[in-house]
Amino acid sequence: MNIRLRRLYSDYSKIIEDFKGHPYIIVEPTYGNPPERYRITYKLKGLMYDYNTSRPKVINIHKVEIYLHKDYPREKPKCEIKTPIFHPNFNEWICIGDNWAPGESLSIIIIQIGDMIQYKNYSYKNGINEMAVRWASLNAHRFPIGKVDLFPGDTEVALIDKEKEDVSVTLISKEKKEGIDIEFL
Repeated sequence: MNIRLRRLYSDYSKIIEDFKGHPYIIVEPTYGNPPERYRITYKLKGLMYDYNTSRPKVINIHKVEIYLHKDYPREKPKCEIKTPIFHPNFNEWICIGDNWAPGESLSIIIIQIGDMIQYKNYSYKNGINEMAVRWASLNAHRFPIGKVDLFPGDTEVALIDKEKEDVSVTLISKEKKEGIDIEFL
C-alpha cells in the first residue's frame, strides 16, 4: 500500500474516532474508499457580511468541503467554504497555510478550521479577504466570536461555554470614516 493510501485510511479512522457524536462538528465522507472528499458542518458562531445592512452578522452553521488531492499529504488539502463567512482567511477557499504541516492529521485541520470560524485563530499575513482583514485588525481585542472548545473529549466544557455566548455585531463602513465596532453582550 502506498503512503497516500495509508494516510487516507489513517485520517478516516481518526475522523471516525474523533467526531462520532461530536456536538459541534459533523463530518461526512462524500467520495472514495478510503474517502478523498469530506463535507464538514460546523455548528459554531461565526460571522457573515450582510450586504443589505453593510455589516457583519452572527451565523451558527458553516459548511466546508475538504478534498484530499493526489499530492496529499505532501501538499495541504484543498478546503472550500460552502456557506457565506466574513473572515480574513476565507474566500471561496480557506487559507490554512499557517496551520498546515504534512504530519498534521485531518482531524486537527478540521478542528483548526472550526477555531478559525470562531475567530480564535486567524492571520493577517495570509489574509485573502481584504475587507475582513481591515475589520479584524480594528477589532482584534474583541475576539473570539465563539468560545467552544472543539477538541474531542472536551464537550462538557464546550456545552458550558455555549450557554454563555451571545454576540451582537455592528459594522459601520470604513469609507465613511466613522469606524468599525463590534459589541459583545
